Amino acid sequence: MNEEPQWLDEEELEAFMSLMAVNIRLTAVLDAQLREDAGLSFFDYTVMSRLSEAPERRMRMRELAITANGSLSRLSQVVTRLEKKDWVERFPDPNDGRTTFAKLTDAGWDKVVASAPGHAHQARAVVADKLTRSQIRTMTQVNNRIIKAIEEDPRFGGRF
Repeated sequence: MNEEPQWLDEEELEAFMSLMAVNIRLTAVLDAQLREDAGLSFFDYTVMSRLSEAPERRMRMRELAITANGSLSRLSQVVTRLEKKDWVERFPDPNDGRTTFAKLTDAGWDKVVASAPGHAHQARAVVADKLTRSQIRTMTQVNNRIIKAIEEDPRFGGRF
């Protein structure tokens, strides 16, 4: 049975298109700043910062992919590149040989610490300083609701 699609109305379409524009433009702005100031892509920095916040600065690769909002294959490629710079290392889980950990090295920690002020300045300049506290709270609630809907969608098989 072919059902007629439920098209977005004008207001819904405007909201959806603005959300897409923010995602694309914000990622591009943050990526450009990190590449210029730190020689890192936005995803590189996200991976390293997530590791810097984890206990013992280590995390299972699958968990890291989820928290960094990337696929396991993309994460693996990035970790390989970061390993070559001695910023991250991989090792097998001693309790489960099928699982691999990524760990931020001391040099990687130093790189994150050196890169964080410029990244925070850029995030503040394009987001936090442009919104009221109430708008920031509302944005967080809206974003978390969208994230939850994606995470609960069985078509994505827990990829996020």
